[in-house]
Amino acid sequence: MTVFLKLLFRNRLAAMGAVVLGAILFLVLITPILPLLDPDTTATADRFKRPFTDGHLLGTDHLGRDLFSRLLHGTRLSLAIGIAAALIAATIGSAIGIVAGYFGGRIDNVIMRGVDMLMAFPYILLALAIVAALGPGLMNALIAVSAVNVPFFARNIRGITVGLAGREFIDAARLAGMGHTRIILTELLPNVLPVIVIAMSTTVGWMILETAGLSFLGLGSQPPQADLGSMLGEARSAMISHPHTSIVPGVMIFLIVMSINLLGDGVRDALDPRLRSGALSRPRATTLVERQGDIPAATDDLLAIQELETQFNVGGRIYRAVGGVSLAVKPGECLGVIGESGSGKSVTALSVMGLVASPPGVITGGAVRFQGEDLIGAPYETLRQKRGDRVAYIFQDPLSTLHPLYRIGQQLAEAIQSHHKISPAEARSRAIQLLKDVRIPNAEARVDNFPHEMSGGMRQRVGIAMALANEPDVIIADEPTTALDVTVQAQILSLLDDLRRDRGLAIIFITHDFGVVAQLCDRVAVMYAGRIVEEGPTKAVLDTPAHPYTKRLIACVPELGGGRRELAAIPGLPPVVDNLPRGCAFAPRCDKAQDDCTAGEVTLQGSAPRAVRCLHPEEAV
Repeated sequence: MTVFLKLLFRNRLAAMGAVVLGAILFLVLITPILPLLDPDTTATADRFKRPFTDGHLLGTDHLGRDLFSRLLHGTRLSLAIGIAAALIAATIGSAIGIVAGYFGGRIDNVIMRGVDMLMAFPYILLALAIVAALGPGLMNALIAVSAVNVPFFARNIRGITVGLAGREFIDAARLAGMGHTRIILTELLPNVLPVIVIAMSTTVGWMILETAGLSFLGLGSQPPQADLGSMLGEARSAMISHPHTSIVPGVMIFLIVMSINLLGDGVRDALDPRLRSGALSRPRATTLVERQGDIPAATDDLLAIQELETQFNVGGRIYRAVGGVSLAVKPGECLGVIGESGSGKSVTALSVMGLVASPPGVITGGAVRFQGEDLIGAPYETLRQKRGDRVAYIFQDPLSTLHPLYRIGQQLAEAIQSHHKISPAEARSRAIQLLKDVRIPNAEARVDNFPHEMSGGMRQRVGIAMALANEPDVIIADEPTTALDVTVQAQILSLLDDLRRDRGLAIIFITHDFGVVAQLCDRVAVMYAGRIVEEGPTKAVLDTPAHPYTKRLIACVPELGGGRRELAAIPGLPPVVDNLPRGCAFAPRCDKAQDDCTAGEVTLQGSAPRAVRCLHPEEAV
């Protein structure tokens, strides 16, 4: 509950809505004990008194009734009717939606066609028809508003239930002998309940507005009983001569509806598990920078990552994903970065061009220099000009890189035209040539394909073509072959190697596979717990690994034709980066660990180009 409230109040608009709605609810709850005038007592001698008149804080209406008293009693009634309508509509509509989505087939068709028929009518006309059939009155207005909102809940909850009904845990419940009622109540309902709460929080405001609308037309509360809609309806004849009689209930309706809607949006976001790792606001265009300490001096490398530190601030916890990483590449060089999942490889790569989502990501130290220029903290326009132009990325999943609604040629042309002013015809011609460069057959026809019309390997080639579109100096490839089969992987690696040699590209290649490193990379850096633990020429690291972690990783790689051998496994799990152990982070999993490994900071040791972060290396460096 505490986490929910913290997430909710980080959204300033939701917090403002909660405060306003809380104040209104407090007032209406204490209304019975306040020394107010009788809201229904008329005094024609006091009619149309202005606000702040003695004894009448908000003035009086056309019958001399106290507006402040009528406002509080009317607000109390309107809120009660609106909330009751939301509860009734949510209960009935959700039950219909769950039953239709769970049973499916003919039951689903019959129920949902009936819901569709109701939704075919404009909701306000349907509400008017129901009230006309039942007769004017507040309870009949409640029934009408509830009825017209049942289809909304039914359709939304049915859509969620259909997705859940085919899941494995429902099949397991059936196999365990659970009946339909028990499955619905114990398995489905808890999973759709957050959606129901969100739907209620975002619609109760409109139900109050709909009820007020019916009362405004004289179909809701009947005199002398007052709600906000009837107060507004009674004041319409004096709107010009005595506007305060209309403004008072109108402002209250506005405050209630807006505060409920703002709070409902905040509740929706706070209950969304995808947003629990960050703030409720949209991420910044560049990663937030809060550097501390000295900035390293420039080097003559094409791209130099210097003592980079990146962390994620989630609530009161700080996850140090990258803890002082230094890497560098020169033109035509390929550097491999390898390590287990969670070691900080991708965060390091995204930090280069300020692509780590903020919040919660923050760059807290170090520098990233491209041709000597520090990119950390650079203006957004500077980073935007270099993204995709001088420094390009190839991501692991081409389906998330490519837009499903645009043709391949359009996306390649957009990547070019974002940085260079050329005509659409030139951009299309360049797109076709790029597809040929990455060895896609029949490029003239393929350029008009949608991403789903291509295989995984072809889509990844398009991703490479997009990275090459503006002839960058550096390509950062974040596990671009992990999702591909072995044959396609070999083709992609061969293609990248040829392009590197032909164009003089510098490549930072992130991977889990030492086989890929051996085939493509000149140097390799091994990462663990957000830090480099070993770095050196690929052949030297593979032949004589110095760090026990590197040796264990290599031992996990199967060898063909090498006879029978037991594949090694690294015991334990990588440490959580918000609570790193003292000294060497690998010590709890290392069979060579000694007391001094956990006594204090372990630094990179050795002379260039070989370095290792270990006090007891496997081989002398």
